[in-house]
Amino acid sequence: MIIRILGDGQFRLDDNLLDRVNKIDNQIVKHVSQGNKEEYARDLVNLISTIKELAKPLDPAEILPSDIIIPQSDMSFEEAKKVFCDEGLIKG
Repeated sequence: MIIRILGDGQFRLDDNLLDRVNKIDNQIVKHVSQGNKEEYARDLVNLISTIKELAKPLDPAEILPSDIIIPQSDMSFEEAKKVFCDEGLIKG
């Protein structure tokens, strides 16, 4: 699975690690739906750092279609309401 983190490039994540990342995504959806701005900001940073920890960065010269696009950590809470809804960024 190819994940793009806006401003940080693309990463290849083994499919067997997707559930771990999806749990954080689901937490972010919950925080946004409940209006918990601080928890949202904390878990968005956690999502990005977890992807960077678990996934292998792609060479910047190699651009592949991204399966998932993760926003930058400074995404506003208002913008997050449009992105982190329903199932979030990761379906399932």
